[in-house]
Amino acid sequence: MGNQMTEMLKGTLEGIVLAILARESAYGYEITAWLRDRGFSDIAEGTIYALLVRVEQRGFVDVEKVPSEKGPPRKVYSLNAKGRDQLAEFWRTWSVLADRIEQLRHNGNQQDKGA
Repeated sequence: MGNQMTEMLKGTLEGIVLAILARESAYGYEITAWLRDRGFSDIAEGTIYALLVRVEQRGFVDVEKVPSEKGPPRKVYSLNAKGRDQLAEFWRTWSVLADRIEQLRHNGNQQDKGA
């Protein structure tokens, strides 16, 4: 199941991170920790940082450098209007996809019973 979960997450991780940032601003490690606390233990911190670079380049987030007690300043990411639009599109797409998968699952069960 681990490999299948990893493959499915590749297509949804951007939306998941945008949803986290819709709740509150955060830096990369906070996002990774939040995900791990909720059972996404296989997500590498580097994966989140690479995704944050992409969403920043696409203009979905605003970035503020905040001084850190240890080391260089942290980049704190906040969802902006363009990011909220992208998140809304993600949820619309997710709803359609989830509905279709559920229909397939239930129709498949009905066909199995009739065979």
